[in-house]
Amino acid sequence: MLDAGKIRCDACPVMCIIKEGAAGACDRYANHAGELVRVDAHILLERAVTGSDPLVPFLEREWDGAILRGENTFVTAIGAGTTYPDYKPAPFIVQAQVEGVDMVTVVTEGIFSYCGAKVKIDTDRHLGPERALVRADGEPVGHVTTAEYGSQMLSLGGVHHLTGGAKREGRVTCRTLLDLCNGGPVELTVDEGARLTVQAGRAPVVDGVMEERMRVGCGSATIGMFAQQWQGLVDEVVVVDDHITGVLSEHQAGKVLGVPETGVRLNGRRSTPGRYFQVANPGTGWGGTDIADPLAILGPFDPKAARPGLRLLMVSTTGEHFCYYELDEALRPVERPVPAALAASVARIAENCEPAETSVLFMAGAGGSLRSGVTQNPVGLTRSVKQALTRVTCGGAPVHVWPGGGITFMVDVTRLPRNAFGSVPTPALVAPIEFTMRLDDYAALGGHMEHVRPLSSLRGGEGRRGVAPHADNPWPLASGTAA
Repeated sequence: MLDAGKIRCDACPVMCIIKEGAAGACDRYANHAGELVRVDAHILLERAVTGSDPLVPFLEREWDGAILRGENTFVTAIGAGTTYPDYKPAPFIVQAQVEGVDMVTVVTEGIFSYCGAKVKIDTDRHLGPERALVRADGEPVGHVTTAEYGSQMLSLGGVHHLTGGAKREGRVTCRTLLDLCNGGPVELTVDEGARLTVQAGRAPVVDGVMEERMRVGCGSATIGMFAQQWQGLVDEVVVVDDHITGVLSEHQAGKVLGVPETGVRLNGRRSTPGRYFQVANPGTGWGGTDIADPLAILGPFDPKAARPGLRLLMVSTTGEHFCYYELDEALRPVERPVPAALAASVARIAENCEPAETSVLFMAGAGGSLRSGVTQNPVGLTRSVKQALTRVTCGGAPVHVWPGGGITFMVDVTRLPRNAFGSVPTPALVAPIEFTMRLDDYAALGGHMEHVRPLSSLRGGEGRRGVAPHADNPWPLASGTAA
């Protein structure tokens, strides 16, 4: 028996006992006069009806209870509540007519122990060895994965960090994921690597230095892009890059333009003409290497091809580093002021580099609780998603559903309304997920038809808030989004 005034919350496995006027451990559910209520507002996306109504991304306003139109209102799962325990139907199964078709959207806030974040960091700088642990507040929360064309990838979270380690590791991992997914800054360190500050949609900070630009391409690609602009201005160009360093006179682009041999010799492993691997170790210097002096990657010039006065430009793949040299009588490079025409070509490299940014993709799998909240035969929902009969969204934002078994999805966290994610102390993240389909398809997959309610049954004054959709998101109910 519970003491007077206390109620038990069954919204997650913690099963908090909450006294009147207080909230549970998650701060998401509270005891209001003996009734369990959701603390945060339930978010509805409201599309502008007329061109005079501006579309400001995620502009929030209290819903005044006006009649909702099916074509212009989308019920998200943000603030809707969960399906826990598993036998519960989804909190909202809403029917609306869209373009003459009866549609249904099933919404729930999923409790995800099996979730994480894939983080793309636009930088040439070395963040740490592949597979090195990434830590937050001293606890391991993920690891460094691959480098992909000017970006470093981190994999954070996952069930082994959330529940497979010590309690503090799980709590720190959950908090880190929550802050990242809700758009906040996170401080990270990489074993044998860098200190990072990352925030979705913002420039990363590496060892206290904010990144300005993402490289235009590898050294070889840079040669191909700008070879013609260097013709006649310089005799040799070396584009320094940790992955593929390019040499103009050897490169196919230089051959096509008739650039003669210069006798330049590079350290590292020659791959194909004009392309060199491993010219230096990874680092935070020139082109993501550990060098501060670009001449360190050069050997003696071949006297059979080199000559005094030969002009040499060395530049990084972002244009951040560059030096101009001329060979003296002993065929040694001597630094000279950069001619204005060459400086303009370096500026063109920088101009073609996009601003450095941090991208955060939330990734999770929709498991038993979610699917049974939609249908009594959960595999029917999986098949419906794979057959493109059901559209999956996360807070109204488009998702990528991975092929193969299950409903494993990824979503760009900047495309959701603010603070769309929550957590529970198990620990696990709470994220919105919506399934939209034709009403007859929902009936065919064994949906909870007795719980379908019309959109008009949702009223104002019940803790709901209207939010304008993100300007870059497709409208979840647009034609073709669920066949």
